[in-house]
Amino acid sequence: MKTKNFDYKRILIRISGIIIFLVLWEIAPRLGWVDKVYLQPFSEDFLALIELVVSGKMLPHLLASLQRIGLGLLLATIIGIGLGLIVGYFQRINEALDLLFQLFRQVSAFALFPVFILFFGFSEVSKVGIILWASLWPVLLNTSSGVHDVDSVLIRSVKSMGANKIYIFFRVILPATLPQIFTGIRLSGSYCVMAVVVAEMIGAKRGLGYLVFNSRESFLYPNMYAGIIMLAIVGVVLNFILVAVEKKFTSWKIA
Repeated sequence: MKTKNFDYKRILIRISGIIIFLVLWEIAPRLGWVDKVYLQPFSEDFLALIELVVSGKMLPHLLASLQRIGLGLLLATIIGIGLGLIVGYFQRINEALDLLFQLFRQVSAFALFPVFILFFGFSEVSKVGIILWASLWPVLLNTSSGVHDVDSVLIRSVKSMGANKIYIFFRVILPATLPQIFTGIRLSGSYCVMAVVVAEMIGAKRGLGYLVFNSRESFLYPNMYAGIIMLAIVGVVLNFILVAVEKKFTSWKIA
């Protein structure tokens, strides 16, 4: 019983910040702290979200964004892990490319969006491309750092037992790097959700970013906030899924 009560308290503590935020969101417009024209009480914005979901108007926007986020994150994961393993494993390549990658990392995906439009127009390539750029670097750099940080004593010990380079790479280096790889993937998931908003604000006909931008332009502020709430839900669910996958593949890790 004590353990169960402790769990309830822990859950309450974890959601207390959200509760306080939502209460403030609810009362701030009602008490005149902010202009109700631009920020409605949370209950009204949440009701707008429910209406969009029930009417089916939310579904096309949600599916379009999920497709772009999923494809961007998948490409970022594949490319990032592949390049990260190579850069981390081969010291010469790391020395040649590390500064370049650090430089690219500082270039905002939002700043590059006009460049993607110039090369690819308003196609899906430009939208997925900007999401890929935003989410690539956390995976790549965390993977590279993970490979570089593998205990050299462990590698020498395995070598002394006659293991070849292929065995060491797949049975020692790769498993030891998994925690940092998943840290990078989780960060990339957050960046994907942020980048999809910008990618869909211009030249898109559907998507949560389009819903937010178009609702603002049409002065449908409850719908705008409904889109923002849905983006937050997508981000939380995506992070939950990635955490579950990480636990499955790193169950050997000592807490």
